[in-house]
Amino acid sequence: MLYRRCSRFPGSVSGGGLCEDRQPRRRRDPAATRTALLRAAAELFAERGFDQTTVRDVAARAEVNQALLFRYFGSKQELFAEVLSHNSEALLDSVATQELPRRILENVLADRAGSGAEHTIVAMLRSFSDERAARVLRDELGGSYVERLARLSDSADADLRADLVLAWLFGIGMMRSVLGKEPLAEASDEVIVGYVTRAVSFLLEKSAPSEEED
Repeated sequence: MLYRRCSRFPGSVSGGGLCEDRQPRRRRDPAATRTALLRAAAELFAERGFDQTTVRDVAARAEVNQALLFRYFGSKQELFAEVLSHNSEALLDSVATQELPRRILENVLADRAGSGAEHTIVAMLRSFSDERAARVLRDELGGSYVERLARLSDSADADLRADLVLAWLFGIGMMRSVLGKEPLAEASDEVIVGYVTRAVSFLLEKSAPSEEED
């Protein structure tokens, strides 16, 4: 729907002036804007890492004004934290705890093939070198991921075992994707997943019931 805006010429009492038809200004949807920014940021953090992603790039991909990013998130670091929290929650909710180590590993391995733009794990892997991002990553990995993985073990040191699993999985990603270390860099995903999941199962296994419990 168009509306007409008219203005008079200077000194004109009546009649003289210019009129133009304009589209009515669209009302901003805050929820949609916030979602667009989160989606754009998740893609860019996965593609480039935290350090190489600018707020201008995020706003441009989301097709919104850069000022809105600061209004909704405050800073790039807070945006990064929100992306990790939001997408990690979605990942953790979508997979059974027993399958979580395999899913993390598969996402880490997907980075080399360039298919990880939607994976929070890949964004983490590409952002460790920045100290601001590293602080966010420590909080995220030390919270929800460790808590979920620790459920797989009934040992007194279950949290330590969960930390070891995460360190190993992300270390594999660094050696393979960042350093290109052979023969890991050329090994097939299937072979790596097979070896690693068997070892992880041993590290996080629950104790066998004692004869007294039978």
